[in-house]
Amino acid sequence: MTAIINTPSVWNAETCAEVNAQLENASAEQIADWAVATFGDRLTVAASMQDTILPHMFSTRLKGVDVLFLETGYHFPETIATRDEAAKQFPITVINAMPRQSVAEQDAEFGKDLFARDPNLCCFMRKVDPLARALTKYEAWVTGARRVDAVTRSEMPVVSWDEGHGLVKINPLALWNDMQVEIYQTAHSLPRNPLVAQGYPSIGCAPCTRKVAPGEDPRAGRWSGQDKIECGIHE
Repeated sequence: MTAIINTPSVWNAETCAEVNAQLENASAEQIADWAVATFGDRLTVAASMQDTILPHMFSTRLKGVDVLFLETGYHFPETIATRDEAAKQFPITVINAMPRQSVAEQDAEFGKDLFARDPNLCCFMRKVDPLARALTKYEAWVTGARRVDAVTRSEMPVVSWDEGHGLVKINPLALWNDMQVEIYQTAHSLPRNPLVAQGYPSIGCAPCTRKVAPGEDPRAGRWSGQDKIECGIHE
């Protein structure tokens, strides 16, 4: 797969679209092969630790690959434990992207529980801004976003130009459904975030994530009761 892709000399929206057209029907593994062959250690893998698929997939192709984790200060203990288990089992380098303020410092300036009063501002300070600062040293970033995750992601490309961050964005799992996620995890005996089996099909910060009832949209548990469906990093 990597041999038939024409690698552009300059990355922009147009050249990313050309590569995306060539990779649209490639497997996730083939996309990972291409990404590593093209960018090497100039890429980072963003992982929410809802699962450990991407840290595993990329560490088998690039030993010591940087895995970017947004350490918001509000994560479930299970999510932190999943991150730590991935770091123990895989040859990865976990990069904890930290907000400019601790939770206590944010509370002191903006008031306690900002996430309940202004979730967009809270997400910006604890996710969007830390991600932007962390990505400045890379030429490409890999995400686990999938088209089935939400209506806002239904036409997500495999490869695109991330105008906001000025680098290439790669979504190897864009076309995967839940069954493909399960097959990969089972085949490779991957560490799992136990919250998924407990009714959390989409996991974010603990204060803004609830269990999802049978038949509900998988992301119904995120920012429940608020007019918000994305944290901002995929917008």
